[in-house]
Amino acid sequence: MEKTEKKVATKPVLLNRELSWLAFNRRVLQEAQNPEVPLLERLKFMAIFSSNLDEYFKVRVATLRRLVKLKKKTRAKLGEDPTQQLSHLLEEVHRQQQEFGETFRNSLLPALRENHIHLVSEHDLTDEQRQWVQQYFEQHVQDLLSPVILDENLHHLFLKDQTVYLTFYLTEPTETPKKKKHAHDTERMLVMELPVKRHGGRFVQLPAQGEEQYVMFLDDVIRCCAHTLFPKFGKIQVQAIKLSRDAELDIQEEVSGNLMAKIKSSLQKRETGYPARLLYDPAMPKEAMKALMQKTGIGKEELVEGSRYHNFRDFFGFPTFGLTDLVYEAHPPLPHPTLPRTGAMLPAIAERDHLLNLPYQSFDYVTRFLLEAANDPLVSAISITLYRVSSKSEVAKALLKAVKHGKQVTVVVELKARFDEESNMYWAEKLQKAGANVIYGIPELKVHSKLALVTRAEEGHNRLYAYLSTGNFNENTSKIYADHGLFTTDPRLTSEVAEVFRYFSDRQDKTGSFQHLLVAPFELREKLNALIDQEIKLAKQGKDAYIILKLNALQDDRMILKLYEASEAGVRVELLIRGISCLIPGVKGQSSNISQRGIVDRYLEHARIYVFGNGGEEKIYVASSDWMARNLDRRVEVAFPILQDDLRKEVRHLLDLQRHDNVKSRDWQNNFLGPDSPDSPRVRAQSDTYAYLKKLGRQRPKKAVEKE
Repeated sequence: MEKTEKKVATKPVLLNRELSWLAFNRRVLQEAQNPEVPLLERLKFMAIFSSNLDEYFKVRVATLRRLVKLKKKTRAKLGEDPTQQLSHLLEEVHRQQQEFGETFRNSLLPALRENHIHLVSEHDLTDEQRQWVQQYFEQHVQDLLSPVILDENLHHLFLKDQTVYLTFYLTEPTETPKKKKHAHDTERMLVMELPVKRHGGRFVQLPAQGEEQYVMFLDDVIRCCAHTLFPKFGKIQVQAIKLSRDAELDIQEEVSGNLMAKIKSSLQKRETGYPARLLYDPAMPKEAMKALMQKTGIGKEELVEGSRYHNFRDFFGFPTFGLTDLVYEAHPPLPHPTLPRTGAMLPAIAERDHLLNLPYQSFDYVTRFLLEAANDPLVSAISITLYRVSSKSEVAKALLKAVKHGKQVTVVVELKARFDEESNMYWAEKLQKAGANVIYGIPELKVHSKLALVTRAEEGHNRLYAYLSTGNFNENTSKIYADHGLFTTDPRLTSEVAEVFRYFSDRQDKTGSFQHLLVAPFELREKLNALIDQEIKLAKQGKDAYIILKLNALQDDRMILKLYEASEAGVRVELLIRGISCLIPGVKGQSSNISQRGIVDRYLEHARIYVFGNGGEEKIYVASSDWMARNLDRRVEVAFPILQDDLRKEVRHLLDLQRHDNVKSRDWQNNFLGPDSPDSPRVRAQSDTYAYLKKLGRQRPKKAVEKE
């Protein structure tokens, strides 16, 4: 049951987007606080929380700060005062950061010690350990350091984005100068980048003592040995700072001119962008902070009190010491029940549709599909959309091989995929130089759909093989993002996928071209409204009517108001929302028939699924699109129906596991939705999904086994 009070709505109420996002990140922090989560995985959730918050400041807070600087009349047109929004969200951020610090100090560090792992500072070392650290510093760290003195000779100090720096405030010189000529004779201020990448990580593992393991932050190794760097000063105060810069790309989303050049220029600007936040150690001396602000030009409004350590995302690299009981149980990729484990895939896809469930089943099926197409002499063309590409992309390498083998390769690359532009540009240029037809997105739109299409000559005509997915063509994220992909040769779908690719080439309006796919920006919004209207009609006739939506984000005002309308008409609406949701469920007269929950677990829930009751002939769509204005109106998105009966049952079963999760599920106010009673079975959707798909893999059809 939802743990929310029923309120009476006087007019439609929406939740603030920014506060909703912070509520989502609060759910991540809850996983770090949960003692049932393996200890070293809790550290990773701290890293995720920190990384999320960094991006939030770089994008959302930076945007609000730009809006605050608009003229008063212009701000008034925005509806909600950005100054007030900024104040409220910074208050919530401060509260969460305090909770974050308390969780680390009072929960995680003691738990690590109980498990014989000691994260020690320079104050905790024995004489023997101190000697080892000093030797390690001299051999592996000292030569990586490049301090910069803040004095009258330095006019401006530039701090790189998302980089930890150490500040050194030096006083009490060991030798009294004969004549005081300069202030830095008695005190000195220096700043130095923490060399995490060049060192090979943030942590230094000390020699074990029996079963006791010891590890230090690289920061503390430097603190411990700072006297080696500055022997002429008796007092050395070392604190950490980190700057987040504005990451909004102020570019026109158009292809006219050279979009590649614009993106490259914007990436350079991002590195030097407007400061969004300077995290600092509250122990920093006032004199040091004053000097830092003077040399960087950072104002008080950008200062955010942090802690002794910044960039907790570095905890992704915290050593595990081989302690398998402190991490999640391994989930090796499962064999697919109907796709061949080795050998040719195209004949199996020609025979029937196949649903790929990532990360439970391997992304290798996708790369095998593309490689097989690249090497097949009967394949004449491959088309694909690339939104986020890994730096060592096997997908891109398969496409390069296809070009080499004379295939016509069309690659639609989205250069405006925030934080992945650099990798996308690298592969786009490489593919273009090899001879692929590279299309750099669509003017004023982002290409967010995840599609691949293979054309193969069979029995005197061309047959189309398609892969439609909710996840990116990215080997790295496929291991941690929960997504669905469909391999199909069903002409009802493949012909319409081909129509999407024609749009990328001819840029002609495709409204009316799709009978099965729901495609933005053409008809996705309108067809979703029609599907909701059908449920409203059924409810008013006294028939069972329901909608189940699994989304990353629900923010579009018009779609939320439509769901409110459906609710009050008697339609049962179930929402599974991982991230932002501006809809408020359970309000009498507005959303009394709407429930909402969301799951945060070991894998990031990334798939979108839309289910409509449709009078007993249920319609199920799997999609790339959230219900946000940008997805429905300003992106190329595709929602595709699951047409094969056994796959419809499979998707529905997996969705039902999430609907009934009572271990990792929370309501919209972040209350855990536990079992109804102590005797009720525990349902943990992701673990139960793995078990279900494992069982399916063992029950392989006889034909699939014979083909191997």
